[in-house]
Amino acid sequence: KGAVEGGQLSLYFQPKLNIRARSLYGVECLVRWIHPVHGFIPPDEFIPLAEQTGLILPLGQHILHTACQQLVRWAAQQATAHLSIAVNVSARQFRQPDFAAQVLHTLRETGANPKRLKLELTESLLLGDMDDTIERMVQLKREGVGFALDDFGTGYSSLGYLKRLPLDQVKIDQSFV
Repeated sequence: KGAVEGGQLSLYFQPKLNIRARSLYGVECLVRWIHPVHGFIPPDEFIPLAEQTGLILPLGQHILHTACQQLVRWAAQQATAHLSIAVNVSARQFRQPDFAAQVLHTLRETGANPKRLKLELTESLLLGDMDDTIERMVQLKREGVGFALDDFGTGYSSLGYLKRLPLDQVKIDQSFV
């Protein structure tokens, strides 16, 4: 919690490119922790800990809010107004009863365009209540928020699941390529 409040977390934006058009169309938001004593702490060390302790909820909200603020800054400049930001959402965060309301509140509060926000979900989310998952996704999609399924093929989901989900993108795990 101190990392969020202490400003030790930084967001980095990994470019997403359209290879055919040779153009940048968006970014994926990546969080990095620079601890004042221990230095760089890799995400594969602090994200699981945040999941276990429940700190993933304030961390996820901080990332979402910061990403939406960036969308607003980019929207004010012609060269970057078209860019979208993809934000990873943990299954624990997504399953919060007020998750959709939190996302919509953050969009309204920051003034970010929902059509420029894409939420990336993991396959672990599909192990829960599928109808509830779809309902939340549809609620957010109605407002313009996009969805991607990240690292498809690493978990237990099947192509049958994909047909039911209102996804805009499926990111296939590298092991299949």
